[in-house]
Amino acid sequence: MNNPLRDPRDRRLPRIAGPCSLVIFGVTGDLARRKLMPAIYDLANRGLLPPGFALVGFARRDFATQDFAQIVHDAVREHARTPFNEDTWQQLAAGIRYVTGDLGDPSAFAALNQTVATLDAELGTGGNHAFYLSIPPGMFPTVVEQLKSSGLSQQRPDAWRRVVVEKPFGHDLASAQELNRTLGEVFPTGSVFRIDHYLGKETVQNILALRFANAMFEPVWNSNFVDHVQITMAEDIGIGGRAGYYDGIGAARDVIQNHLLQLLALTAMEEPISFDATHVRFEKEKILQAVVLPDDLATSTARGQYAGGWQGGELVAGYHDESGVLPDSSTETYAAVKLLVDTRRWAGVPFYLRTGKRLARRVTEIAVVFKRAPHLPFAVTDTRELGNNALVIRVQPDEGVTVRFGSKVPGTAMEVRDVSMDFGYGESFTETSPEAYERLILDVLLGDPPLFPRHEEVEQSWRILDPVLEFWAHHDKPAAYAAGTWGPASAEAMLARDGRTWRRP
Repeated sequence: MNNPLRDPRDRRLPRIAGPCSLVIFGVTGDLARRKLMPAIYDLANRGLLPPGFALVGFARRDFATQDFAQIVHDAVREHARTPFNEDTWQQLAAGIRYVTGDLGDPSAFAALNQTVATLDAELGTGGNHAFYLSIPPGMFPTVVEQLKSSGLSQQRPDAWRRVVVEKPFGHDLASAQELNRTLGEVFPTGSVFRIDHYLGKETVQNILALRFANAMFEPVWNSNFVDHVQITMAEDIGIGGRAGYYDGIGAARDVIQNHLLQLLALTAMEEPISFDATHVRFEKEKILQAVVLPDDLATSTARGQYAGGWQGGELVAGYHDESGVLPDSSTETYAAVKLLVDTRRWAGVPFYLRTGKRLARRVTEIAVVFKRAPHLPFAVTDTRELGNNALVIRVQPDEGVTVRFGSKVPGTAMEVRDVSMDFGYGESFTETSPEAYERLILDVLLGDPPLFPRHEEVEQSWRILDPVLEFWAHHDKPAAYAAGTWGPASAEAMLARDGRTWRRP
């Protein structure tokens, strides 16, 4: 419950959501079961949801509310981060409701309207309702129109209505602009929350703390000292049962357009006036506007598809052998691109972005690689094992920061090798990092938007990626790469042309 005596400036105390409900469309899907419902329980278990909170599920399956409550219970038991607490569950279960219906059925939305009105009266949700669209992107316009025509989106002076949409935000610039128009006709800008779950990760937020709270980094965070930046999101799994979503989307649309370009923006942005949402978004948008592609996309991009083979002692199928994938599919499972940021700070510094499935290991990291010292007063043999200094922000799975630098090897000879200093979240803090969806769902309920990309950022990201997708559409199919490797040979060649190599995390 909110404490009226609490000083909002006291950062030691958590911010607690006020009375409200969260309505999840597509609540029987994998995302809701594995991420959303466990995150809601974890928020409740941490005391961050009020007694006047309700969870409303909306889906086609004909469940009674008690059946849906059991589904939530099972999802929480299996996937929640915090231990199961019966008192927490009973409080949460008291606000669980379920509405059966088709997304295009006006009568189902009339029933949903009646349900939230009843919650206002009986549970005290106060007319505050967020609508989470955990559904295929093609259904976004249908649901938004139904929310409008049913009156569910109607804003009130004393209450709020918000909508949450999951990526992908369109499949190109034109479709993203159309989606933004659709949302903007029904919900005001401040009531639209676009979920990019990477922005909810503690290590991603720590990029800003690392850069702007420490005097040692910002003076060298520019083209005078930085040679290049590598941003990697690698997965060691295939597409699993997601062929229906993934085939035709591909790695670039699925990851580069949102996750990796957001990481680039946070890495390259100028210091904001404050961490208020408006100021942070303004600086990110400026950087995305300054991103340019090299002239020759044939040598500055790479794509591939994983082939079958052995990975981790297991024989795995190639992409074309996955269930649901078309035999002649040209969808890439690996994508890499070289980008330039046309600002004074980053002039001449390439940003290399890569992502892929069935790679050597699961890792997401940002590596800021520094230039060599301008003069080395050593014999050539003294530094033959010395690489470039680097600062590596590990986003997952081993969250933390590594600084790589040269140090003398013990002994009488002068021999310098790379060594690392390491900071790990798990070793430095007693409290574990909240799951990304916990932070993002709570921010939706609080109406706090810094971690959510605005439509301008989404459109700028598509402006950057569209020419790459267009180029690939008119050229050879993706090259095959063996499962358990670091991608196709074309990706290695892309950096080799610049005299650089990819990191092997």
